[in-house]
Amino acid sequence: MAKLDLNRVPMPRQIPKISGKNFNEVALGYSLEQAQEEASRCILCPRRPCVGGCPVEIDIPGFIQAIRDGDMPEAVRILKNKNALPGICGRVCPQETQCEVVCVLDKKGAPIAIGRLERFVADWERANMPSANSSPVSPRPTGKRVAVVGSGPAGLTAAADLAKLGHSVTIFEALHVAGGVLMYGIPEFRLPEEIVQAEVDYVASLGVKIELDSVVGKLMTIDELLGNGYDAVFLGTGAGLPMFMNIPGENLNGIYSANEFLTRVNLMKAYQFSEYDTPVKVGKRVAVIGGGNVAMDSARCALRLGADEVYIVYRRSEAEMSARREEVENAQEEGIQFKLLTNPKQFLGDEQNQVVGMECYEMELGEPDESGRRRPVVKAGSEFVIEVDVVVVALGTTPNPLIAQTTHGLETTRRGTVVADEEVGKTMKGKVWAGGDIVTGAATVISAMGAGKHAAADINKYLGG
Repeated sequence: MAKLDLNRVPMPRQIPKISGKNFNEVALGYSLEQAQEEASRCILCPRRPCVGGCPVEIDIPGFIQAIRDGDMPEAVRILKNKNALPGICGRVCPQETQCEVVCVLDKKGAPIAIGRLERFVADWERANMPSANSSPVSPRPTGKRVAVVGSGPAGLTAAADLAKLGHSVTIFEALHVAGGVLMYGIPEFRLPEEIVQAEVDYVASLGVKIELDSVVGKLMTIDELLGNGYDAVFLGTGAGLPMFMNIPGENLNGIYSANEFLTRVNLMKAYQFSEYDTPVKVGKRVAVIGGGNVAMDSARCALRLGADEVYIVYRRSEAEMSARREEVENAQEEGIQFKLLTNPKQFLGDEQNQVVGMECYEMELGEPDESGRRRPVVKAGSEFVIEVDVVVVALGTTPNPLIAQTTHGLETTRRGTVVADEEVGKTMKGKVWAGGDIVTGAATVISAMGAGKHAAADINKYLGG
């Protein structure tokens, strides 16, 4: 019997001192030989806990077996049977807390690199089976029409599943490109735009119609959609309203929300200013406030834009950061400085109302709060100043209130999230479902996809499928 390999195949990637100076993808992906070597580590256990750990229930052992067998078209088929966005998920899904954390090998060594293998299959398909994206399935039409509001991960997943079931689906997207947060919120070096566009194109190839520049709540309301022949509506508009600290000086020039900063850099191509006219202030000393993936993305963008010093300012310790371990390590290796147990007290400006500094407190950790993490407490008399000329506030987001304000009967919480059934996404308003960040607040891409999938199944049941 062959000895079990407890070490996963390393992911090829750019050297940190080089990656921190360009917007090319940092992780380079497996070769076929590396993918098969990693796949060969899987023991194909009968309990299949990894499937239960996946929010969209991918047959993980099935597609890994196909990689081992060298049957890549079969691996593609198995993967896309449950997941319309594998190239995206393989890059940004937190597998380490979902499918990989329950892998039986995790008890003895490193779990199977499920996300890396998923990415490999998606990239292989795009390179070797380009016609697959233009060959839609042709289910028998049901005659039912569904409107999907928002083309982020929840909306794309719901639309794809409903189209495969024979329903006529139209996505209404407020921006000029489809993809939602996948396009505006995640940098090129982590999720290239061409990957997102390819998977949006796949969803469109299933027969889904995508209406761009269509702000539901302005051009038309949910009630008007229902009154114009749509039999059901799915809300997947995400959580695009940034949260701020509400401390003195927060309105100074040079202070961005992470949403604005990343949208300018990613979607509006501010990092290619010679070719695109989108302005963004390129600071020399940049502070990013927060400890999640969005904070890491913002800091790494600032570094690539030419900042001399970039700080992550976080009020807890590194152990409490919500960012993926991989993203924290990438940021540290590229030279981002972490100012932990630090929290801003106020922002300081000059006579032109430009931010020039940030007065901060030192913090210490007290008892756990409702999140389970130890609560940060201010150290008395610990104030100090960090000199900065750009600040990015990355403290989370809430849903834009436009949909709720223009939809009679749609119930929301005090945080602005839509009240919906936890299992299937049914809202308090008839014929309307919701899923993803609009229900949960800012969360992961894969959890939004899972919500879209479950809602699509319930919508199909309601429509008589």
